[in-house]
Amino acid sequence: MDLNTLWFVLLGVLLAGYAILDGFDLGVGILQPIARTDEERRIFLNSIGPIWDGNEVWLVTFGGAMFAAFPECYATVFSGFYVAFMLVLFALILRAVSIEFRGKIHSPGWRTFWDYGFFVSSLLAAQLFGTAVGAAIKGIPLDERGIFVGRFIDQLGPYPLMVGLMTVAMFTMHGAIYLYLKTEGQLQQRLHEWMWRGFGFFLVTYLLVTIMTLVLVPHVTRNLIEHPWTWLLVGLNILAIANIPRAIWLRRPAYAFVSSCATIAALVCLFGMALFPNLVTSSTAMENSLNIYNAASSPKTLAIMAIIAVIGMPFVAIYTGIVYWTFRGKVRLEEHSY
Repeated sequence: MDLNTLWFVLLGVLLAGYAILDGFDLGVGILQPIARTDEERRIFLNSIGPIWDGNEVWLVTFGGAMFAAFPECYATVFSGFYVAFMLVLFALILRAVSIEFRGKIHSPGWRTFWDYGFFVSSLLAAQLFGTAVGAAIKGIPLDERGIFVGRFIDQLGPYPLMVGLMTVAMFTMHGAIYLYLKTEGQLQQRLHEWMWRGFGFFLVTYLLVTIMTLVLVPHVTRNLIEHPWTWLLVGLNILAIANIPRAIWLRRPAYAFVSSCATIAALVCLFGMALFPNLVTSSTAMENSLNIYNAASSPKTLAIMAIIAVIGMPFVAIYTGIVYWTFRGKVRLEEHSY
C-alpha cells in the first residue's frame, strides 16, 4: 500500500466514523416528531446532548484531511458542490441552534418551532449527504483539468436522490435503535415498533438502490470483478443487515446497534470500492476523473501527514470512547438538561 492508497483508506475511516456517530443523532432528529410530550422530546434531545457536537468533529477532520492529502479533489468538490454544501451548512447550523435554543424559553410555541427546526435540519442533512454520495458514484461532468463544468441539477437525478433516501432510512433505523438503548418504560416500547419500521424502510430502499446501481451505474462492479476478495465486504454487509432484525427479535438492542454500525461501515467500504482509485468520477470522460494520484499532494506531504495521523488518531479514538463511557446509561432529566 502506497501513501496515496493509505490516505484514501484513512479518509474512508473518517467518513465511516462520522456516518456511524453522527448517523444516530441525525436519526434522533428525524424521529423527533414521534415524541408525544415535552418530556419525551427533552429525552430525545438529552440522549445526544453531551455528544452530538463531538460527533461532527469527524466531518471537520474528514474535510481537513481531504484538503491536505488531495487538494485538487477538495477544490473540485467544494466548488462543484457549492450549493449542496451551503445547504448542508445551513442544516447543521439550524440543527445546532435548534438544540441549544429550544430550552431557553418555557413557551410551547417557542419549543415547537425549534422542534420542527431540529427535525427538518436533521432530515435535510441526511438526505443531502446521501445524495452527494450517489452523485459521486454516478459521476459528475468534469473537464480535462478536473474542474466541474455542470450545474447543480447535474448532481441530482433519480439515482442520487434514491441514495439520499436510503441514507435517511438508514439513519432513522440507527437512531431508533440508539434511542431504545437510552430510554425506558412506555417510550421505549414505542421505540421498539419504530426499530422495526426503520429497518423495513431501510431494507426497501437498500434493495432499490442495489438494483438501480447494477442497472444505472454498472462500472461500480469493476473492482469487485478485478479483486474477488472484495466480495467478502458484500457478504459482511449482507450479514450485518440480516442480523439487525434477528437482534431486535431477540430483544438484544446493543447487539442490534453494533450490527447497525457494522452495516454503515460496510456500506462506506463498498462506496470506497466503487470509487477506487477515483475520488471524483467524471461522467463526461473517464480519463477526466480525479484519482488518488493526479489529485494528491506531494509524497513528502503525505508522509508527514501519515506520521501525524498515526500519533493523533488513537487519541481521538480514546477521547471518543471516554466521552461515550462517561455518558452511558439511560437518559435522566435534570435541572440543567436541554
